[in-house]
Amino acid sequence: MIRRRLLLLGALALAVLVSSVERGPAGLGTVATAEAKGAAKRPVKKVAKRNTKAKTKAKKARSGRGQVRSNKTSGTVKLCKEVVVGTGKKAKKRRKCSRVREFQGHAAGALQTGPLPTPSGELWLKSDNLQEELRVQLWKHDGTYDEAALAKLDEIFRCKRTQEVRAMDPRLYEHLSRIQDHFGGAQIEVVSGFRFAERSSSRHYHASAIDLRIKGVSTRELYTYAQTLDRGGMGIGIYPHSGFIHVDYRAPGDNSYRWTDYSGPNSGKAKRKKKPGRTARAKRPTS
Repeated sequence: MIRRRLLLLGALALAVLVSSVERGPAGLGTVATAEAKGAAKRPVKKVAKRNTKAKTKAKKARSGRGQVRSNKTSGTVKLCKEVVVGTGKKAKKRRKCSRVREFQGHAAGALQTGPLPTPSGELWLKSDNLQEELRVQLWKHDGTYDEAALAKLDEIFRCKRTQEVRAMDPRLYEHLSRIQDHFGGAQIEVVSGFRFAERSSSRHYHASAIDLRIKGVSTRELYTYAQTLDRGGMGIGIYPHSGFIHVDYRAPGDNSYRWTDYSGPNSGKAKRKKKPGRTARAKRPTS
């Protein structure tokens, strides 16, 4: 009888011990079952997955992927050139086209350090925008600037839209004379000088920039020579499709800069539509 009771008590104690081990956190030295392990790992996997998605989303935002773009070719222009394919009698000319960025700029490389050529001071200019022509000599006999000549030059470089006149940087006039001397005294066509309505960051707004072309001289040749005049702090750009070059003096402390702008006239500007006019009667006077 006593032996039977002892066996019953031992069985009950063993059952209690097994039950406490399966419950886990309730007792010390617990051993997690396979189900408990899976339940513990599941939240960790979800957190890791959320972190991965967040990182991928941030990476796409930085790279610009995943965004809706209205025009894939925005800011680019199509350039074509003839290339020769094959050799001998089988050689054929083909047109090869590609898309490039409209604006391509970079810091100027090594600049020339020798003395600049002495300009004659003779200037023969023409402004198609203003329908004006001018011949002047920059210097007086004593080698100083002729203020009357500078005033006339400032006049032909005035803002076309507002007719505002500003005193242009006279160093630009010296460079114009050097350019004209280099190309045999050919007349220089003024495309643009001072522009009052331009943004304040433009060198045109600060009366220290000139756009020009010379009839019979390629834009590339003009651009190449203009770069030889830079001794520091100048911006020189070429506009192949518009057919002119830009020459300016940068803001104090700025380095020399070069660029190519393939945009043509009025590129990127919205076409102005004529207003439809009044569609309703005007208000009657109150008295």
